[in-house]
Amino acid sequence: MVKSSKARKAKETAVAYAFMAPALIIILLFTVIPIFASLGLMFFDYSVLGKTKFVGLGNFIKAFNDREFIIAIKNSVIFVAVVPVIQILSILLSLLVNRKLRGIGIFRTLFYIPVITSMVAVSIIWGFIFNSSGVINTLLSDLGLITQPLGFISDKKTAMLCLMFITLWQGLGYYMMMYLAGLQGIPSELGEAAKIDGAGTLRVITSVIIPQLKPFIWLCTLNSIISAIGVFDVVFVLSKGGPDNATMVINYYSYTKAFGEFRFGYAAAVGAVQAIITSIVSIAVFIYGKRGGMTNNE
Repeated sequence: MVKSSKARKAKETAVAYAFMAPALIIILLFTVIPIFASLGLMFFDYSVLGKTKFVGLGNFIKAFNDREFIIAIKNSVIFVAVVPVIQILSILLSLLVNRKLRGIGIFRTLFYIPVITSMVAVSIIWGFIFNSSGVINTLLSDLGLITQPLGFISDKKTAMLCLMFITLWQGLGYYMMMYLAGLQGIPSELGEAAKIDGAGTLRVITSVIIPQLKPFIWLCTLNSIISAIGVFDVVFVLSKGGPDNATMVINYYSYTKAFGEFRFGYAAAVGAVQAIITSIVSIAVFIYGKRGGMTNNE
């Protein structure tokens, strides 16, 4: 019986790895190997056509002496400001749809549709909306509120805010579903007991529901920060880092150096700096979450 049990377990393990193999191979080829290759590449002045030479920390020194790179770091950090906004809105939205009402599943689906829509498609759609002849400018003009079209993406004062709004709009449904899963795991007796003790709706949310959602808040915040620092596609589609570097972020900066100027070693160094920044911020969030209690039992 013991041998039979071990044989069955080994067979189940083999089958599981067989199903995972295609995905693992893709991850290995397009994620793991490129990461390890870039670890050595960042110390070289790599040229596709010319001679490749070792420069040591030269790429890092050039990066931190480049004003555009410093701006890219600042903008990437600024992008993190969208994190608390999207988390608060997601929690409120999850509370709204966590009701036993007829057709509530339709509303959940509608809120989630942007998540499964390509960010490129989302960016193009919002590009049309923010366009000088788009819906917003046309509406404001018809109402007599403006005499000239507003340059939402072309104005350096509003371009970053518009891109942050687009990423917030697309990611809202994802975090809503995460918090909804957490809400449905909270015993209803806790809220009912609090109400019997005289607690109002706001008190129930802050004193009962939010503490129970603590692990989800920590996880969603961490994921959201990583996504914010690594933002790329919305910048690539709509602003190309402009106007006047107002939306230049680390990921897009690295892309332009690698595939625009073919400075692959330099781009690898920039990618390493981004990884370090992401790690530092993630560790800070992890430590903060650990001290505050990442489980609802702490």
